[in-house]
Amino acid sequence: MPDRDVRDLLNLRGQVALITGATGHLGSSMAHALAEAGASVIASSRRLADANLVAQQLPRIGEASHHAIEMDHMDEQSIERGFGAAISAAGRIDVLVNNGHDPTAADWRSVTGEQFSRQLANATGYFLLARLLHDHVVARGAPGSIVLIGSMYGVVGSYPDAYDGVAPASPVAYHTLKGGLIQMTRHLAVYWAKDRVRVNSLSPGPFPPDRIAPELVERLSSKSPMGRMGRPEELKGAVVFLASPASSYMTGQNLIIDGGWTAW
Repeated sequence: MPDRDVRDLLNLRGQVALITGATGHLGSSMAHALAEAGASVIASSRRLADANLVAQQLPRIGEASHHAIEMDHMDEQSIERGFGAAISAAGRIDVLVNNGHDPTAADWRSVTGEQFSRQLANATGYFLLARLLHDHVVARGAPGSIVLIGSMYGVVGSYPDAYDGVAPASPVAYHTLKGGLIQMTRHLAVYWAKDRVRVNSLSPGPFPPDRIAPELVERLSSKSPMGRMGRPEELKGAVVFLASPASSYMTGQNLIIDGGWTAW
């Protein structure tokens, strides 16, 4: 059997991809990447109007068509309704990018037990949605690819001096969540490999939105070997790689895009 061309391996034409948090700083860029690779994209948000806006702006390659659904990944019933709506709209789903995030700004000094537990509930939503995708593709006799969005802060601690005096410490509940998601990736990957469902995580490094204080950006940049923050477009190739046949022999792995931060 001849080797497939790399352009074919990275081609998502004929695939349907659901991405949660599609309206966010990184989610919108990843949604565009999936569409630019040829996928039909289902943009998910807690607010249907916002999801619709993203879906309308995505490029359409070939026969691709894009859709919008309302889903709150912190609510089990909303997950089930939203997944059903996605199937009804697109007919099927082949790729899931679990990107939605319900944040907390409270650091170790002030976080309450309730806030901490709610932050960890993001992982519950990721799991429930991943299981729905697994069961859906297995019922169809089809392969599937699941990408969980982790973080470099699921692998390393943060530098206290980068935040001191300009922002709260990087939230301990966030670090705990992201480390757990990376471990969930490994666990689900080994259980679902026999079902042809691949599970990988994509862990961004520092990709701050514009609202972040310039002094914090400067301090964080000094901690990076590349000396700068990431741009959302710099996750595009990674998410397409993980979603596509280009990574067909890869599962249970955590791909870190961090400008070399975790290489120190």
